[in-house]
Amino acid sequence: MQVPPNSDLTLGMRCLDKTEPGHTVWEMTADERFANPAGIMQGGFVGAFCDSAMSTAAVTFVRGRKVVAANVEMKVSFLAPVAIGTVLTADAVVVAGGRRVAFTEVSVTGDDGRLVARASSTYLFTERSQPASPTDRAGGGG
Repeated sequence: MQVPPNSDLTLGMRCLDKTEPGHTVWEMTADERFANPAGIMQGGFVGAFCDSAMSTAAVTFVRGRKVVAANVEMKVSFLAPVAIGTVLTADAVVVAGGRRVAFTEVSVTGDDGRLVARASSTYLFTERSQPASPTDRAGGGG
């Protein structure tokens, strides 16, 4: 598993804080490559930012378990346009969860402190398998 994933690297997303289980803070700049015809950030990129922040909050929530968190649904409310060049901050939390599922929310603000989006999502956990040993991959081992 690659950390950070290519999607985060491509979009310039940076996780600033994940020290508290179930809570993450992220940053992303609204790059001109993400502009829609109106000259503002296209909503799909804001949605991807929300998903990265919430999924990381979900993974940190399980405290030491090796899991994959699959997004099973997500709702994004776009509250204000995002001008190109704006530095966005996402603050994501797990609001409830258990062994198999986490319910998350995120608030996205611009560098002026204005709330530009809110999102919620449900993540389903599956245990991550351990990588095979070199002997297993070579077809040996017993």
